[in-house]
Amino acid sequence: MAANRRQFLSGSLGMLVSALAARLNFARPPATKRFSAWDPQIRSLLARLSLDEKIGQMTQPDKNFIRNLDDLQTYHLGSVLSGGNSDPDTGNDLESWTNLYDRYQARALKTSPRIPILYGIDAVHGHNNVLGAVIFPHNIGLGCTRNAELVERAARTTAEEVRATGINWVFAPCLAVPQDVRWGRTYEGFSESPDVVKTLGTAAVRGFQGSGLKDPLSVLACAKHFAGDGGTVFGTGLPKRAGSTEHYPLDQGDTRLDDAAFRRIHLQAYAAAVAAGVGSIMPSYSSWNGVKCSANRVLLTDILKGEFGFEGFLISDYAALNELPGTYKQQIEQSINAGMDMVMVPDRYVEFIRLLRELVHEGRVPMSRINDAVTRILRVKFAMGLLDPQRFLLTDRRLHRSFGSPEHRAVARECVSQSLVLLKNEGPVLPLSPGASLHVAGKCADDIGNQCGGWTIDWQGESGPVTSGGTTILAAIREAAGDSTRVTFSLDGTGGQSARIGIAVIGEKPYAEMMGDRENLSLDSEDIAAVGNLKRSGMPVVVVVISGRPLALEPVLDQADAIVAAWLPGTEGGGVADVLFGHRQPSGKLSFTWPRGDSTSFHLGDPGYRTLFPFGYGLTY
Repeated sequence: MAANRRQFLSGSLGMLVSALAARLNFARPPATKRFSAWDPQIRSLLARLSLDEKIGQMTQPDKNFIRNLDDLQTYHLGSVLSGGNSDPDTGNDLESWTNLYDRYQARALKTSPRIPILYGIDAVHGHNNVLGAVIFPHNIGLGCTRNAELVERAARTTAEEVRATGINWVFAPCLAVPQDVRWGRTYEGFSESPDVVKTLGTAAVRGFQGSGLKDPLSVLACAKHFAGDGGTVFGTGLPKRAGSTEHYPLDQGDTRLDDAAFRRIHLQAYAAAVAAGVGSIMPSYSSWNGVKCSANRVLLTDILKGEFGFEGFLISDYAALNELPGTYKQQIEQSINAGMDMVMVPDRYVEFIRLLRELVHEGRVPMSRINDAVTRILRVKFAMGLLDPQRFLLTDRRLHRSFGSPEHRAVARECVSQSLVLLKNEGPVLPLSPGASLHVAGKCADDIGNQCGGWTIDWQGESGPVTSGGTTILAAIREAAGDSTRVTFSLDGTGGQSARIGIAVIGEKPYAEMMGDRENLSLDSEDIAAVGNLKRSGMPVVVVVISGRPLALEPVLDQADAIVAAWLPGTEGGGVADVLFGHRQPSGKLSFTWPRGDSTSFHLGDPGYRTLFPFGYGLTY
């Protein structure tokens, strides 16, 4: 395949890129300055850097594994991240995160030559590691809005909250195009449609990076995971433990597609993101036809950097090199030579630096590859203004005033209301009438952790009061109903005989990658029971589904008079109540086909795939 690809690329790259741009309908915005515009300044700086200083720029440890803050200077580290559970030692609050960033950046500024660090974090639906941040709907919900302007505003608001803690780099947006909703990361994708992902992913890049990376309210975006992470074949996922024959069904598996199909489904959004000026891209843990993306030169160098003209830098996923074949030294060699520019170590940074230095001295990684990688990293740092000696690089703590503010929450609430998809409405029972007594049930009704889902404070998320601020769906219903309407609640749906309408808020508990892979899409037995108990009370029943993917609704389909897919709405439950009470018309359209639970395959397009609700479906009042 590689030989065929190189032969294909041997023609005129200019003609190829022009044809691709025309086909995908994108063009670089005229105001976007090419990253290579800073190359004259970079050449001067690069000539003064030692090999160790260059390798330091290519190294990203996790804050939790940095042994001593002096290591920022000792190893000339160019970047630090906080992984999913890598929080400040003093807590998850705004002040602690701000102090953490300032402490690390202040130490980096003491290095000679002065090259500030990039500090990266997974802000995938708001600044989701920090207590009190506004948590937006996950991308699966945003995909149902089909509203690029709103997605851009959500990313812009997230960027402002991230910058309130000083942090300058987010590992978002996710440009996966999930094809099998059993995958535990389905909710991180905007849609099964590459066109929707391309449009909304590009909007998110614009929102994060703003009018320019020097904007003090902008953050560096990172498009991920390049490429095909949403197309893996069931059963090819990551082994659950070393030497195990048991695998996660889909996570980090193999995407088996020919060149044309892979491009059509999984590459369009990246071409558009590059044209929009995205500064960093994260290669996927997964494989394409058996070759790990983290070591695939065809993908990283020939297509992304050559054909698409990407001038920023590549950052590996968390410890992704460890999954390549061979020794750690061989893994480093494969990935760097394939085109990886910065490596998320995250704990083996001293070993990584030593081994990469050896590989250069042995001629196994050419110096030209090191210089190219560091040039790309420095291009982005120059574009962000980090190398400007007059730039104030610590946190502007005036931004604390707007962190978690009503204005920011209003943007998230609008995202919620536009993301809801009305799947069924017989009677019609919705919108709810003023004064009609309500009985609310279900494990997701009064649980902010469930409605936020994974990647919320904790990597996998958790049920319960996981974060501060925000409104549960039950609290939002009570507020919308007002004092004149009686609203009661029971977890299992019993005790509602005196109510006129029952509302069951059911669905999934939080999960993230790996742990979220499922063999089937069944509802929990407690969810089915809650709906049944409401129905037995003799009232119309509204079912609100909180989930990171379509679930098998057949057990409650006939008992429900109305069904609303609310996805993972985040902290602003008021957006759900807005639609239930008719303050907002339901406008969401399915960004994923909703399969029937009796499908023999849940991979879109397979012969055994059976549809319950088609892509684009959605009722209104």
